[in-house]
Amino acid sequence: MKTAEELKQILNRIEGRPYPAYKDTQGIYSFGPFLLSVDHVQGDPFAAPSDVSVLVKQPGFPKEILQSRQTRIAAQDMILRFFGQALNQAAVRGKGSGKSGRLSVTRPGQEILERTSCHISEDGAIRVRFNIGFPANGRRILARELERILFVTVPEVVNKSLIYRNYTPKMKEQLEEAWKLAADQS
Repeated sequence: MKTAEELKQILNRIEGRPYPAYKDTQGIYSFGPFLLSVDHVQGDPFAAPSDVSVLVKQPGFPKEILQSRQTRIAAQDMILRFFGQALNQAAVRGKGSGKSGRLSVTRPGQEILERTSCHISEDGAIRVRFNIGFPANGRRILARELERILFVTVPEVVNKSLIYRNYTPKMKEQLEEAWKLAADQS
């Protein structure tokens, strides 16, 4: 595992280089309260956005959400919705061509389903998978734009949606209602 500072060094080194140099960013980076994993880097700025994930080992969610499979799935669904809302609020379309700077996560529909984009493990850690369009000007890397996304936007979204103590009273109420309804149905 690498540090966030090492990721900054990689981004500084590849600034302005051809797009395939973004592959150097693949790996897991420690950002203090969470781990950022660059799982797959898109081939060019016009391809499907890059796959990334965050893992928060101690998000502080109530243990009750882990009481059964149904309550965990309901909580995961609600947390994914919160993450998507925070991502939409924080996302500022950056410079670049193609899908540069685009942030997205699976959008849950009306159904409460188990999804691979959000998972709470038995020890309470939470992982969310989402997409980032790595910024480029043509096929040249705009690493400073990606640095802004990874070091400002992503931590803001994680703090707002994946750390329970930062939830508003309304968010806490919605989460509790979701897992309690699931518990009643099982």
